[in-house]
Amino acid sequence: MPDFNPEQLRAWLPHIDETTTGIWWVGFSGGLDSTVLLHALVQLHLPASVRALHINHQISPNANAWQQQCEQFCEQLGVPFFAEKVQVTNSGKGIEDAARAARYQVFEQYVDAGDYLFTAHHGNDQAETMLLRLMRGTGPRGLAAIANERKLLSGGKLIRPLLHFSRTELEAYANTQKLQWVDDESNQDDHYERNFLRNQVMPLLQSRWPSFMRKWQQTAELCAQQESLLEEFAQQDLERANPSAERVGQSIDLLWVKSLSIARRQNLLRYWLRQSGCDLPEIAHWQQLEDQLFNSRDDAAVEITWGKHALRPYQTRLFLLPAELPCLTLNLTQLTPTENSGANYLRADLADLQIRYRTGGERCKPVWRAHSQTLKKLLQEYQLEPWLRDSVPLLYSGEQLVAVGDLWICDGYVAPVGTVAIKLVWCS
Repeated sequence: MPDFNPEQLRAWLPHIDETTTGIWWVGFSGGLDSTVLLHALVQLHLPASVRALHINHQISPNANAWQQQCEQFCEQLGVPFFAEKVQVTNSGKGIEDAARAARYQVFEQYVDAGDYLFTAHHGNDQAETMLLRLMRGTGPRGLAAIANERKLLSGGKLIRPLLHFSRTELEAYANTQKLQWVDDESNQDDHYERNFLRNQVMPLLQSRWPSFMRKWQQTAELCAQQESLLEEFAQQDLERANPSAERVGQSIDLLWVKSLSIARRQNLLRYWLRQSGCDLPEIAHWQQLEDQLFNSRDDAAVEITWGKHALRPYQTRLFLLPAELPCLTLNLTQLTPTENSGANYLRADLADLQIRYRTGGERCKPVWRAHSQTLKKLLQEYQLEPWLRDSVPLLYSGEQLVAVGDLWICDGYVAPVGTVAIKLVWCS
């Protein structure tokens, strides 16, 4: 890796000139890495508004002292300093993950569209991340590890300009510049996986293969390129799968998905799940998908559930659903007379309207049928998804069934054209 200095850093920064208006935020913990990054940025005298954003996680008893030290350092550099305290709650994925989530939530609040957020991840962090993901099982997306840049939900962009430099090089720069930085005592606790790698494993790799971090960075970049190509294919496949929003969840064309090779099918499904904001299934779930869904009879009742999500086939569609189906309600809205009134609108002069649910044996005659039929049979004909049939709301006027959800209105209860009507909407 090249020696670190401000001029070397310049090569990994976005283009900037006098017309640039976005703010350059530096995620500033006060540790070695972010201290070097902030100091080096200031030395370049770029025509950018540089600001430091410190997140006080309130985990260490020294957290407030670190915040004060960071503020003093920014005063010396002439950099505006902003700090936010957060509450870190371990939701089951570990305290490090919880702290990261809290940190990025604040970043999103500060970094607006057109702004940049710079974080100080370096080559050692990249190598540690690759090892951690290998230990947990991963593919090209995981081996791409820490991306050089990515978009933030706020519209800003996250940049990591130190990924091509090692911690040793950053420390050499800090010592030459006589910088002082925060030393987090938790970094010595090998109970944390990343600390164990950093303190025990990485030094051994470095002693045997001195240039391994540079090679691993190349591997990460190649994997990122591969992942980008796979996403392009997946995006095209998803478009051909005709995705559709449903009353609950969403669906894609099951027959199209089944026609793909296993590798291409799983690539499509991973992309679809990520785009839908879902956690990805474990390897065991992918095997269940192949065995029970794609290799099963077309009419087999299959449900693959993981975490908060589930995949279920019905007819020619594959549905992505919440593992726990939400409670849907029937909303009634009175409309003024309109020529658009018709088969989709209920008479507004009905008395004693009540919402009930199926108990079994119900019958009715939809306006589009010549004879009455059992509700069970009608729901099958309507092709309502099976998981919704028991919860469909039934609208009664007294003891007379007048509408089934917003699926249909029973014969004799449709609002005549030009009369006051009630619009029915069954939704969450």
